[in-house]
Amino acid sequence: MYKEHNSLFSEIKQVARYLWKRGWAEKNAGNFSVRLSAKAVASKEQIYPLEQEFSALANQIFLISIKGSRMRNMAKNPKRNTLFIQIGPKGQNFQVIHRNKHAQQAEPTSELSAHLTIHNMLVNSASTARVVMHTHVTELIALTHIPQFCNETALNNLLWSMHPETVMFVPGGVGFVPFELPGSAAIAELTTQKLANHQIAIWEKHGAFSVASSLQDCFDTLDILAKSAKIYFMLRNSLENEDPPGLTSEQLERLRNIVF
Repeated sequence: MYKEHNSLFSEIKQVARYLWKRGWAEKNAGNFSVRLSAKAVASKEQIYPLEQEFSALANQIFLISIKGSRMRNMAKNPKRNTLFIQIGPKGQNFQVIHRNKHAQQAEPTSELSAHLTIHNMLVNSASTARVVMHTHVTELIALTHIPQFCNETALNNLLWSMHPETVMFVPGGVGFVPFELPGSAAIAELTTQKLANHQIAIWEKHGAFSVASSLQDCFDTLDILAKSAKIYFMLRNSLENEDPPGLTSEQLERLRNIVF
């Protein structure tokens, strides 16, 4: 299956390198999944039950990062750090259908439940997004350590006001998810609810999820938001911890009316 997805693996190398160099992927932080197709593929691998039924994902094939993988290693050899999995015909189980010879004992990311819950919603809503990416965006995590920004409205108003690109390219803002244990059903459901209406869901004091049609697009949206957060902290330092005024309501409205 590798040859038919060479361009995807090239993209994975590039984006994994970005994540690592930005400091958003310490140790084994970060994971991603790409929905590829729905076709029957024979496999002798073990079938694993899923905690819930994902009927919209029946027979869907995914390329997904493996549990414990490092983005610095992903950037060098993505084939060793990913698996091809297929969801069962009723959406109740999954099976590895192809793996690298160096990943014989590998399992999908520990955030598999969140990924599948999000993909199930994306398919049901006829979204063009086929990629789900989770990473630890330092600047966005830092913002959610400030109580006043643990509020979706306040968080979005800040991010939009710091840089024109943010309101232009992330006009729908971000969804905010209060702290929950990673890997839990609760955080998967809350994240999915937010991603039904946003490209990005920010986990309080943890990281962010991004959905898009490509890994590059997932990264780009996070990159724009991170710059807004970085500008905020730079200004706070120069203003002796006073909040910067940012773009005015009138300026934001003019930016929203730009037609691309």
